[in-house]
Amino acid sequence: MPLRRNITNALQEWYATPSHKALLVTGARQVGKTFAVREFAENHYESVLEINFVETPSARAIFEGDLDADTLVANLTAFSHVPLVRGRSLVFLDEIQECPRARAAIKFLVDDGRFDYIESGSLLGVLFRDVPSLPVGYEQVVRMYPLDLGEFLDACGVQPETMSLLEGCFREGRVVPQAIHERVMRLTRIYLAVGGMPAAVERFVQTSDLAQVLGVQRDILELYWLDVAKYASNKPHVRSIFGAIPAELGKANKRFKLRSLAPSARMERYESDFMWLVDAGVTLPCYNVRAPEPSLALNEQRNLFKLYLCDAGLLGAMLEIPVQFELVSGDAGVNRGSILENIIAQELASHGYSLRYFDKSRYGEVDFVLPSRTSTLPLEVKSGNDYHRHRALDNVLAVGEWSIEQSYVLCPGNVERAEKITYLPWYMAMFLRPEGSGEPFVVSW
Repeated sequence: MPLRRNITNALQEWYATPSHKALLVTGARQVGKTFAVREFAENHYESVLEINFVETPSARAIFEGDLDADTLVANLTAFSHVPLVRGRSLVFLDEIQECPRARAAIKFLVDDGRFDYIESGSLLGVLFRDVPSLPVGYEQVVRMYPLDLGEFLDACGVQPETMSLLEGCFREGRVVPQAIHERVMRLTRIYLAVGGMPAAVERFVQTSDLAQVLGVQRDILELYWLDVAKYASNKPHVRSIFGAIPAELGKANKRFKLRSLAPSARMERYESDFMWLVDAGVTLPCYNVRAPEPSLALNEQRNLFKLYLCDAGLLGAMLEIPVQFELVSGDAGVNRGSILENIIAQELASHGYSLRYFDKSRYGEVDFVLPSRTSTLPLEVKSGNDYHRHRALDNVLAVGEWSIEQSYVLCPGNVERAEKITYLPWYMAMFLRPEGSGEPFVVSW
């Protein structure tokens, strides 16, 4: 059974919009972009012309001459022999980063209006300079992430009725029935080990074999290393940063410290290399804020940051000692804390949040700070059973001028309320959404 992905909703909205632009699907390698587009196309179009510029590099010749619509359409149909029907056909240009002129041609094809166009690529953020003329105003961009926790639970057979019950408990502050809580917590621990890469999830669903899952994850990591070797402008810097992520997240203070790369390392020399990994979709930066106050973007200190991997399953696979069994059994020490925090980071990012945290020596560190309607919403992630201890969060809530009305602690326990703090099971992170997104966010009591 194919994995059900949330991006299908975005594809449906794009398709239903009259006179829509081309759709550009971005994201890291192996997150399932191609499969999602193919599945959608099969159900919505009479014919589909698909070109993958990695598998078929000769297709670049289609775009080497004039870029007017008539010439392009003639070249496309001659190359593929797929009959295209006005208003009922899709042209899917996959791995479009390998053909910059195809990206430049999109504006002329969209203006022509005969067919629909979807582009997909994995390294567009780092290769955009190769495009002769970016089709500004002619593309709608949607970013795809690894499977989030809700998608993973669906793949593992959790029924929609159970998900609705959990959402109701989140919104109304009700305790989750114990049998359901224990089952979903066990699946969440499995998610810590498996992560959200579709190939890894499918292997787990098919076999329940974490050793096989680890092999899939290491194959994906090898592809990432090969991308660095092929595309990064400063390969030694990018390799050093990528390789240091597990160790940096494994420290008590998870902030990425440049001196871990080299004693003389300076941000001005490494900044573009950090951003290469971000633009490639491989990492998720989380920036410190000066204060947990509204207008978080204005409070960012971008020289102080944590750097998460795009997928926590890959993070576990990067560790020298396999931790998959310990993660599932609930006993992985400090590694569980770093992987759990990575899971929450990727969950928040996939839901549309910009990642930020607060850390000042006077108060301590709060793992994440989210925007709220009137102020901000601090969020702590606790891996152990001592989750009622949270000195930094208590310090922050005590500052009257910040006017923080509530906060969350994601923990292994059940739903619980204590003054300004709501304790939520780890899996409740799947219901956190930015306000205005039409999804539940603030608990109503």
